[in-house]
Amino acid sequence: MMMWGYGIGSWLAMGITTILLWALIIVGIVALLRYIAGGRQTGWFAAGVRTPPEEVLAERLARGEIDTEEYRQRLEVLRTRR
Repeated sequence: MMMWGYGIGSWLAMGITTILLWALIIVGIVALLRYIAGGRQTGWFAAGVRTPPEEVLAERLARGEIDTEEYRQRLEVLRTRR
């Protein structure tokens, strides 16, 4: 004869344990992805990394958002503010 003496406390403990296990797995995957990314701090992994203003300006020039005249003017402003 089987006993079904497991109360709500046991089910609650199993539920919490399952949630903690999945959280641990997710944190482990994120840590692994960050480790694999290594020094490449781009895209999703660049969450606290700031790009230098000169680089942003050069990227805008490369994309054609600004012309060379505007690039030179803005670069001069950046350099005089330092």
